[in-house]
Amino acid sequence: MRWLLAAAWCMLLPGSIHSYKQGSITNPEAYMNISQIISYWGYPYEKYDVITEDGYILGTYRIPHGKGCSRKTDSGYDVWLGNSRGNTWSRKHLRLSPKSPQYWAFSLDEMAKYDLPATINLILEKSGQKQLFYVGHSQGTTIAFIAFSTNPELAKKIKVFFALAPVVTVKYTRSPMKKLTALSRQAVKVLFGDKMFSSHTLLEQFIATKVCNHKIFHPMCSNFMFSLSGFDRQNLNMSRLDVYLAQSQAGTSVQNMLHWAQAVNSGRLQAFDWGNANQNMMHFNQLTPPVYNITKMRVPTAMWSGGQDVVADAQDTKDLLPKVANLIYYKEIPHYNHLDFYLGQDAPWEIYQDLIRMIEEYSQN
Repeated sequence: MRWLLAAAWCMLLPGSIHSYKQGSITNPEAYMNISQIISYWGYPYEKYDVITEDGYILGTYRIPHGKGCSRKTDSGYDVWLGNSRGNTWSRKHLRLSPKSPQYWAFSLDEMAKYDLPATINLILEKSGQKQLFYVGHSQGTTIAFIAFSTNPELAKKIKVFFALAPVVTVKYTRSPMKKLTALSRQAVKVLFGDKMFSSHTLLEQFIATKVCNHKIFHPMCSNFMFSLSGFDRQNLNMSRLDVYLAQSQAGTSVQNMLHWAQAVNSGRLQAFDWGNANQNMMHFNQLTPPVYNITKMRVPTAMWSGGQDVVADAQDTKDLLPKVANLIYYKEIPHYNHLDFYLGQDAPWEIYQDLIRMIEEYSQN
């Protein structure tokens, strides 16, 4: 968001602010946390702390049923919202401080090995169910592909895996973040340190709520989002830009970004390369990080991809399709970018109606 901040700051010089105040409305959800947003829209919620095997505490949120007291309102599902370690809602540990590099020594490997199993097990325990439906977007699909292909017992607990903008390999990604892959590991650590990457700042919150709520800035703010995800202007509700930008940039570890850079450069999905043979031997009992073989995953899988997605590129998706052993449904949406799967105004018709249909179908099996 750096160039967006700079441009907006220059335009908001003293004397300019008054000119743009008319017609500006900041949506209240831009200032809310997850629980407040759920309540604001009239839904019940419960919050749980998931404690992973290695001591991370993950904030997990539940919407047990529809609005009001009846479980038959809306679609009536028991919805759980999980979080990965290190983001805004999951930045605690039993022993480690987020101020220490040790806390941030994680990437996709740990999310798949610890976060996902702990979250799924808690959901099944609290709900009394034996299986659940898993919906993942982007990195949420990556850790699922890893977890369900390496942990057969966990895979048995999933009825259907719904993968939105699935990311397994990123060999052909066109995201601007790809520029990071040209840097050495040492250069990345000099630039970003060895702890947190891309946390949400107060200045970014100000830009989201005081700049992007003005119509005159909508093109600039939306172009920032599109530059990272792909363009689909007609499908974005511009009146909600302040919420989208205020709630983004939840943060992860620098190590996780190094893992993604490794995936871009290698063209494969494999465990994190710790940088030397001794470290790799300690973590994996082999000199090089193992490649994840997702063809071992047997979970019924439904996938949606976007033709304008610059993160999950169409060629990477094409390479992924024959590797999914139990693919029950696939749809490419030509005009979709990487964010349309949850921000697109037509997502209920393009995705969710079929997703719910499959949930109902497989619930009866």
